[in-house]
Amino acid sequence: MTGIKTTGEKKLMLFSGRAYPELAEEVAEALGVEPTPTSAYDFANGETFVRFNESVRGSDAFVLQSHTAPINQWIMEQLIMVDALKRASAKRITVVAPFFGYARQDKKHRGREPISARLMADLFKTAGADRLMVVDLHTAQIQGFFDGPVDHLFALPILTDYIKEKLDTDSVSVVAPDAGRVRVAERWSDELGGAPMAIIHKRRSPDVANEVKVFDVVGEVKDRTCVVVDDMIDTGGTIVKAAEALFEVGAAKVVVAATHGVLSGPAVDRLKNSRISEVVLTNTLPIPDNKRFDKLTVQSIAPLLARAISEVFSDGSVTSLFGGHS
Repeated sequence: MTGIKTTGEKKLMLFSGRAYPELAEEVAEALGVEPTPTSAYDFANGETFVRFNESVRGSDAFVLQSHTAPINQWIMEQLIMVDALKRASAKRITVVAPFFGYARQDKKHRGREPISARLMADLFKTAGADRLMVVDLHTAQIQGFFDGPVDHLFALPILTDYIKEKLDTDSVSVVAPDAGRVRVAERWSDELGGAPMAIIHKRRSPDVANEVKVFDVVGEVKDRTCVVVDDMIDTGGTIVKAAEALFEVGAAKVVVAATHGVLSGPAVDRLKNSRISEVVLTNTLPIPDNKRFDKLTVQSIAPLLARAISEVFSDGSVTSLFGGHS
């Protein structure tokens, strides 16, 4: 049957939503399977219908959907796929969400706000998911929102390997664009042989809501190649201002490395027209031709997803993919 790999009595089946089938094809090729044929379409009023064209009974099912725009449509489609698998007697269902939607809404900043990341985890559990697989969550605490195993994968080895090939690491400083990314920057520093670290301290304007007014750079950046590391680039505003702050204190060059290329609105123009030398992303989210530019380099996340799926299927260790460090 199409798209099945067996180990003993188990059978692995990979399912792809419509948000980003190209990534599913890459993962399937690395696994040596084909995505299970699926019928999916929208009714006139926008409701989604999904049906799998082969039996899924007893399968170890992996449902891959990256939460790209229009994000609510693709999250709903993945939920419906999970429900269909549960009702068709799949043995175990793993939601593979390389980019996990609503992850930035992981806590209440003020009263009367939702914790939407928790709601997301609850929705997948209610739909029938036994396990989540995600890449570089905005905050690690989201793992605790899901009542079941969560495989939290890191793009760090993929990105650091590229940087080590491309740059002279003796002249590199790793820069955290805000206090929330310090732990990520520390891991980068370790991977780059103890490269110096710097932190950009953002002070917000007391007069204008959500506007960062002052960027203070703390650390060794003068005459160095600064690698600014983040989990995602959305509109690009903060990362471009951070780069300018680094140049103002004497940085020789600025490279940006991030896992998720959301690239909303003005992001591409901002990055293209900035003094940033290179932007390195992974393909956890689709980056269409109209969002690609000369400074952009995209590294594939598919081999990592395939190895993690293989480890889960064979009851191996996902942690071993990262040298035993979670």
